[in-house]
Amino acid sequence: MAVYVYSIAEESHPLRLDDVTGVGEPPSELRTVTAGALCAVVSDAPDDLRPKRRDLNAHQQVQDRLMKDGTVLPLRFGLTAPDDDAVRAALEERGAEYADRLRALKGCAEYHLKVMQDEEALLRQILEASSVARQLNDEIRRGTAGPDAPLALGELVAQEVQARQEALAAGVVEALRPFSREEDSSQPTGSDFLSVSFLVPDDQEELFLATELSLANQMGDEFQFRLNGPLPPYSFV
Repeated sequence: MAVYVYSIAEESHPLRLDDVTGVGEPPSELRTVTAGALCAVVSDAPDDLRPKRRDLNAHQQVQDRLMKDGTVLPLRFGLTAPDDDAVRAALEERGAEYADRLRALKGCAEYHLKVMQDEEALLRQILEASSVARQLNDEIRRGTAGPDAPLALGELVAQEVQARQEALAAGVVEALRPFSREEDSSQPTGSDFLSVSFLVPDDQEELFLATELSLANQMGDEFQFRLNGPLPPYSFV
């Protein structure tokens, strides 16, 4: 039977797993595979493994339980290996790399921040700041613009949106960077212009949260900050 892998930890981790169970229906029993100074928390993998709510929750509960007692490398949902021997071989082959990551993550949690801006407010700002965009927009509304005017306005606005939002995103990250060890940006989706994860040490958490709240207040109601955390540091494994 295939093996489902949840986390990697130091062999000295307490690994108190009596009150949690793994993925599958019925829930699988958790166990550990050890190699040298490292161990992996695993269970039997169900044949029909899918990202169902019950299994996603079980995966997360294992991570949360382990993180209460120490540092772990939380692996993303769905990672399997052929058997315990394959897990043990991976721990032996990449032991130095895993140990380095455990040291880097010690005493830290992940916070994920997404930021979006109200599109109508942004468009108004661009039209107020750019006389060319304002003139094109007025001509289009009056019906006196040439056939290429809508395309020209669209390109101008798109360029301005990109420039403004890149500057805003860089400013937000720069303000929060001093309170994190690492950061990991991902491609924003939808109306967001920023999607970034921070690896925040426990002793910097209060300052990080206070700074994020201050930024949200300073930037005003036209911006929406969505901060999720503390989370297992998936982005930094």
